[in-house]
Amino acid sequence: MSTPSSAHPAPAHPAADAPRTLTATLLTALMALVFGFLGAAAWSYSGLADNRTRTFLLANPDLLPQMAQAYEEQEAGKRLAQMGNQVFEPFPGVVLGNPNGSKVLVEFTDYNCPYCEASLKDVKRLVAEDPDLKVVIREWPIFEGSDGASRMGLAAGLQGKYGAFHEAMFATGDVGAAAEAAGLDMDRAARDAGSDAVSTEIARNLDLARSLGFTGTPAWIAGQKPIGGAVGYGKLKAALAASPDAG
Repeated sequence: MSTPSSAHPAPAHPAADAPRTLTATLLTALMALVFGFLGAAAWSYSGLADNRTRTFLLANPDLLPQMAQAYEEQEAGKRLAQMGNQVFEPFPGVVLGNPNGSKVLVEFTDYNCPYCEASLKDVKRLVAEDPDLKVVIREWPIFEGSDGASRMGLAAGLQGKYGAFHEAMFATGDVGAAAEAAGLDMDRAARDAGSDAVSTEIARNLDLARSLGFTGTPAWIAGQKPIGGAVGYGKLKAALAASPDAG
């Protein structure tokens, strides 16, 4: 089972006397992590695996995970470029913000993911600040017991009430209560939740997430940048602002 990803702490600032080759050193060290023995050999042969480097890395252990995340996001970006527009095309009605907006934020989410719940305030803030923002939600039920909630969410989208259900579901944690709070036609919702269209959408979202290399929720595409984890308002806003489609 995949596990949720949390936001990582901000990068540590190197000391003033850090070597000028620090960036190259850390990139080579990351190569060792990513490519195993071959990367480790390249690091060793480069002459960068000296005591000074090891001392600095041990004193700043948060740097390598951050670099590994950056590498993963870079590779996800390459995969995204090969996927076309399917990841940006929402299931009918499963959109927050402006459904016709030109700026797009995609979120892969699970109602039993605490980091997804914590990220809801960030999404609401982004929507409130930008009337041109379209948030495409991809229901990705990876936690035990989440399938029913995701199905009902998609059913709510078909009734044009996804936003109300989405917020109520995180607030109550109860599918029935959230459906009632959103004012769903329960008979229709039950039929839609069990439909082939909804089953196909959930399977598609799983394939999309795997293709992008996402390992947990929440996961995002902000503009054209894939991002894993509950990274917070600032990083999402910055990625959207850096998008080629951003005004």
